[in-house]
Amino acid sequence: MSCWETVADYGLRSIGIGERLLPREGYTLCQQFTLIGSGMIWNIYFGVLALCSGFFLATAVALGKASKNPVLRKASAWFIFLFRGSPLFIQFFFAYFLFLSLKPISPIFDPFTSAWLGALIVLFLNTAAYSGEIFYGALQSVPRGDIEAADAYGMSGWSRFKRVTWPTMLRLAWPAYTNEAIFLFHATTLVYFSGFPAWQQRGDALYYASFFADKTFNPFIPYPILAFYFILLTLCIISLFGLINRRLNRHLPQEARTKMKLKLNIIR
Repeated sequence: MSCWETVADYGLRSIGIGERLLPREGYTLCQQFTLIGSGMIWNIYFGVLALCSGFFLATAVALGKASKNPVLRKASAWFIFLFRGSPLFIQFFFAYFLFLSLKPISPIFDPFTSAWLGALIVLFLNTAAYSGEIFYGALQSVPRGDIEAADAYGMSGWSRFKRVTWPTMLRLAWPAYTNEAIFLFHATTLVYFSGFPAWQQRGDALYYASFFADKTFNPFIPYPILAFYFILLTLCIISLFGLINRRLNRHLPQEARTKMKLKLNIIR
């Protein structure tokens, strides 16, 4: 089988298109690149949807923690503490068994035991908690002079938040939020190593990399391929978020613009 035939057969296997059976022999370099790349579809799916939906919940949580209402403030603080204080792997584990215990109650809970929805909810809540704390810190750092200037122009309430507070908060939080986005995409590799099963062996990139490592007894080929894909993905994230960062800081002098810095999360 040529490499092009391998790509045609296995390029979209992780989403159920192409060959149903995994390779049983040979395990060529092309097969490993193709199947691990196919699995990246799920990593991108989890990362993009969790990040986009978590952004709005994170904003709400940050506002809740900064609220004068004690109920909102305490609820937001405990939400952040719960998901930041427990390991993501354990969150996957308990979420799966929670959804599994709810499954006999009603058929509506059936999709929650699948990774495409159940794991996505966990990632959504986890990134919202981390991002909420980032946004809260940025919200507290909004210069008082900006608020006073908005008041002097007659802005108040929603108008002041939309035109002054929220853009400034985003500008201050964006470099740290970029690092959170990178970590989130890396964290998607935990999905199929927690409680959520891979249906019909349709897993993510790490799932296929582990498959080849087990079959060939040589982890020094599939895992570097996996790292290569994630490095490319990280470069794409940095480039995209860098463009947004420049957009957020376009009104500032060049020397006053916030620089993007990549900070790796060694332990979280």
